Amino acid sequence: MFSWLGNDDRRKKDPEVFQTVSEGLKKLYKTKLLPLEEHYKFHEFHSPALEDADFDNKPMVLLVGQYSTGKTTFIRYLLEQEFPGMRIGPEPTTDSFIAVMHGDVEGIVPGNALVVDPKKPFRKLNAFGNAFLNRFVCAQLPNPVLESISIIDTPGILSGEKQRISRAQEEGYSWLRRCPYGGYDFAAVLEWFAERVDRIILLFDAHKLDISDEFSEVIKALKNHEDKIRVVLNKADQIETQQLMRVYGALMWSLGKIVNTPEVIRVYIGSFWSHPLHIPDNRKLFEAEEQDLFKDIQSLPRNAALRKLNDLIKRARLAKVHAYIISSLKKEMPAVFGKENKKKELIGSLGEIYSKIEKEHQISPGDFPNLKKMQELLQSHDLNKFQPLKSKLLDMVDDMLAHDIAQLMVLVRQEETQKPNQVVKGGAFEGTMNGPFGHGYGEGAGEGIDEIEWVVARDKPMYDEIFYTLSPVNGKVTGANAKKEMVKSKLPNTVLGKIWKLADIDKDGMLDDEEFALANHLIKVKLEGHELPSDIPSHLIPPSKRKITE
Repeated sequence: MFSWLGNDDRRKKDPEVFQTVSEGLKKLYKTKLLPLEEHYKFHEFHSPALEDADFDNKPMVLLVGQYSTGKTTFIRYLLEQEFPGMRIGPEPTTDSFIAVMHGDVEGIVPGNALVVDPKKPFRKLNAFGNAFLNRFVCAQLPNPVLESISIIDTPGILSGEKQRISRAQEEGYSWLRRCPYGGYDFAAVLEWFAERVDRIILLFDAHKLDISDEFSEVIKALKNHEDKIRVVLNKADQIETQQLMRVYGALMWSLGKIVNTPEVIRVYIGSFWSHPLHIPDNRKLFEAEEQDLFKDIQSLPRNAALRKLNDLIKRARLAKVHAYIISSLKKEMPAVFGKENKKKELIGSLGEIYSKIEKEHQISPGDFPNLKKMQELLQSHDLNKFQPLKSKLLDMVDDMLAHDIAQLMVLVRQEETQKPNQVVKGGAFEGTMNGPFGHGYGEGAGEGIDEIEWVVARDKPMYDEIFYTLSPVNGKVTGANAKKEMVKSKLPNTVLGKIWKLADIDKDGMLDDEEFALANHLIKVKLEGHELPSDIPSHLIPPSKRKITE
């Protein structure tokens, strides 16, 4: 008679089975999270509903910065070619949002056409109206970098409060002080993109570190997406080393006041354009920083599924909190008289309602939406039309978070192992991967890679003098005797142990004169700040031992 209860119970316990992560995310969102969002008007307060394109699209990189920080030049540097609609100059040249994406034919798609394309993840930008869509285009071109990622170029943010207000006053509309970019809310558009992109790169000019009020507002709008943010201190080749240290310190101090996170944001220092360095003193630093940034960007395709899964979890947590807030307001509203007065009272005491929900449902304060923004949005809603708490909808989301997400996590790892080489290729990413201009080529353990002579032979006479003081027997020193000399380097035993394994080519537990020289060479490499190789490179193997390793 009540057999349907058992079936429902079983359905809760057994997680959904999916073939791909993308398919799983779509189904979970539509069947378990979307009903909760629609019931409590989530889309009117926070973010529009997600579509299939949001789960299928390539990883996206969002570039944000004040004007003339080199955003467009940075894209040109990565792609190693110009893209349609590209304009570069010292003044604010980019006055539109440009989505730089892959296409078989080079061209521009205007914003109004872009938001009706179901294959593009921009349909919900339609809500920002023509004022925004007239300043939004998609630049398509065939480029190997864009086969793996898409890049969003943004208008340069003005560098001062006075400029921002004067721009609004010139338009003749006081309300444009909040929306100076041709009548749309710039921060809100950036927030929309921030929710959907995989990486947010904030660019700063080493010569212009003043963070304007408008840029501060923009950075604050990126709250809850700090894990996606990376910072680039661009044009660093135009200042001396001592000044660069001061600029870096000033930037970290300024960011610390705006970005409220206990962790330090990663800052990459360099000069991202294809011109000669003005001051080449820090060339090695710039190369190392560029390599780190490139690795971070190249990892995006491999981590895209995990990022989408993480964003869905964040959205689900916010949707749950939103449901509690809306239902609490509904519960307190009178049925007949005094509705307006009660509405004002509830909106004014929203902070207390937050605290009550936090204690009652054991929710972290960080999961609640911005209080002031929520109070503003509630002003235009009829609280009596809100829905009471519906446990079934919340249970579905809880079930998704407790069971289905774990199933998808397993699938994410499986897809990662099946596609281990899923990285961004082409453009600037190819220039430093192989050959003599690769990062660290010919340095550290790579020194002497192109030379005919054994590179260790240069210092072998010096190492031989030490070798013969260690009482070699039959041309070899024991581990105990070699240790006495090696520990003088003051390197940790873990490092010296690795050096011993690398240098003991014939694995007999002793070192002959060539192996001893190799061990000392590797100690020198480590002391100079380079990393040790996991396996001994062929050019470092002593000539007499090369047949052993073949």
